Amino acid sequence: MNPVLVPSRRGFLKSGAVLGSGLIVGFSVPGAKRLMAQTTDSEFAPNAFLRIAPDDSVTILLAHSEMGQGVWTTLTMLIAEELDADWSRLKVEHAPAAAAYASPQRGFQATVGSSSIREEFERYRRAGAMARTLLIQAAAIRLGQAPSALRTENGVVIIGNTRLRYGELAEQAALLPAPDPATLTLKEPGAWTLIGKGALRLDSPEKISGRAQYGIDIQLDGLLCAVVARAPMLGGTVRAFDATQARALPGVRNVVQIPSGIAVIADHYWAAKRGCDVLQVEWEAASGAVIFDSDRQREDLVRLTHTPGLVATQNGDVEEAQKAAHKVVEMQYCVPYLAHAAMEPLNCTVRLSADGCDIWVGSQMQTFNQRTAAKITGLAPEQIRIHTTFLGGGFGRRAVQDFVAEAVQVAKAAGVPVKTLWSRENDMQGGYYRSAFAQRLKVGLGRDGQPLSWSQTSAGQSIFPDAEGIHPTSIEGMSDSPYIKHTPAYRVEAHSPRSNVPVWYWRSVGHSHNAFVMESAVDELAHAAGQDPLAYRRLLLKTEPRHLGVLNLAAERFGWGRKAAAGRGQGIAVHQSFGSFCAQAVEISIERDEIRVHRVVCAIDCGIPVNPDNIKAQMEGAIVFGLSAALFGQISIKEGRVQQSNFHDYRVLRMNEMPQIEVHVLPSTEGPGGVGEPATPPVAPAVANALFALTGQRLRELPLRLSSHA
Repeated sequence: MNPVLVPSRRGFLKSGAVLGSGLIVGFSVPGAKRLMAQTTDSEFAPNAFLRIAPDDSVTILLAHSEMGQGVWTTLTMLIAEELDADWSRLKVEHAPAAAAYASPQRGFQATVGSSSIREEFERYRRAGAMARTLLIQAAAIRLGQAPSALRTENGVVIIGNTRLRYGELAEQAALLPAPDPATLTLKEPGAWTLIGKGALRLDSPEKISGRAQYGIDIQLDGLLCAVVARAPMLGGTVRAFDATQARALPGVRNVVQIPSGIAVIADHYWAAKRGCDVLQVEWEAASGAVIFDSDRQREDLVRLTHTPGLVATQNGDVEEAQKAAHKVVEMQYCVPYLAHAAMEPLNCTVRLSADGCDIWVGSQMQTFNQRTAAKITGLAPEQIRIHTTFLGGGFGRRAVQDFVAEAVQVAKAAGVPVKTLWSRENDMQGGYYRSAFAQRLKVGLGRDGQPLSWSQTSAGQSIFPDAEGIHPTSIEGMSDSPYIKHTPAYRVEAHSPRSNVPVWYWRSVGHSHNAFVMESAVDELAHAAGQDPLAYRRLLLKTEPRHLGVLNLAAERFGWGRKAAAGRGQGIAVHQSFGSFCAQAVEISIERDEIRVHRVVCAIDCGIPVNPDNIKAQMEGAIVFGLSAALFGQISIKEGRVQQSNFHDYRVLRMNEMPQIEVHVLPSTEGPGGVGEPATPPVAPAVANALFALTGQRLRELPLRLSSHA
């Protein structure tokens, strides 16, 4: 349901307000009111989604972070569409952290869950429509004409041969009373000139030229750099330390202890890094951390799947239905911990001053950055100013508060501006991970091969261990699977054991492992029933038109049914996540005892395709991300210590290993779905299914390594 936009009871009592001599337009939403009590009137004053200056430039303020997913352009398209803006005059800025920019659905400001376009499709278009309405009214007053006699195009208001630029109308428009956002008329789809057509990325020129600022690029007068020495074992703490050698090194300014370790503060990164290397630290292991072993944990998770768990969903009598089955298929699947492995190392720059705290960071969670810093500094949240930079990859890792908290603690202790910078080894060995899971399935098939009973038990850490019952992120894409829901008798159970291993959101979250299990299992059922995997899915999904739409398109464009070339295997998978439906067909071979993926054909139904070119780019990126995890991804832990440290032992797909990727976007009139994550889940099972088709070998564990599963 689209949110109802209402004028704010504070700074936006008038949506038009003078800022210098231009027009500023903004909304707040009901969900943001939960944060308003924490925010002053002075902070609300600039909280607009767009500004129009006398020079005709239009500045769009984004509530969401740009981390390569394209919101810098696609969200701007929504405003520009309704504003009839001149695309060449557009500028974009990240918005500050403030209640007016909170998600209408979540009530806080964040970029997670492939939600940007889904959440903002209505709000951003209404922001553009309101500005356009005010500009037309201003022009009508100036010209003595009825507003209905005027039209807009490419940044001007037009009547006959008269053309008034938005910039010359901005000041007058700013003085007009704001219309009720609910009364604004938005364009019909047939009138769209940008939505569905696409636009060149607005951030590309900055990134190509090197002008784009990521967090790691921030430079301030008097800025120092800090590196934190962290415990080599998960959950470890400092028992004692000697910093004599570190303090003696050239460039080292200070050494301070913070909750997560020992921070060496220096003139530059290299001096801080060298200081960390010579620290003498006695570490104390957390209870149970020293003996933690991921292989042993895998065995424990498998054992748990053979015991009753909390029931997530059920229907009918599974045991009785199973007795009537012609054939019962039992399967056991496992997936490992995974790192986020973003290209830009974690970093955060903090400057404390008499009037507050400024933080420069590539973050996915501005509201919580603000709250975290306020708690550490003792300042009010509105005194914490978040300056969001471009992100060199997020994938959920930059939604954690640990690296921001560290930076604030270091700057507070140092008393000067400090950039706290993590090495990739720091993050890989002391960061957050995708949870490891085990799943057991027992499916009873009738004589026609259709499921009569479905029993499935999952075991793995919840990213919200204190949540009551089963957190949805553990079972998404499984408990709500159409395969299960269309089975007469089913039961899905889950265990959420605790562990010292820190886990968090990872691109596509629970769908990343549950899709692998579900789509591999359905392939197994198809073969057990003696049916073609595509035909079998079509039968199971006959009442799911959007699943069928992408499945059929991917199969058609792939050429499913044609015999594979010698030495090649073909597989297919389909999955729904984040409001979108994605199917993929792949072709693989075996080279030097490794799986080589040659071709991926992807079909995506993400509702209204706001920016088709960007959608294709996101499918490609998500497929590569998913392939890296499927073929290579694994964090292993021995005696409480993470064994991987960088890309030499946490391998990702290289350019020479890239498959040919072909993306097809289905036209749709449904509301927009997510596009940043939905292409990650299906690729692992599609490859596993292709491997079975090629070799007859069913790999039920990720990563898909032939040597370890021979």
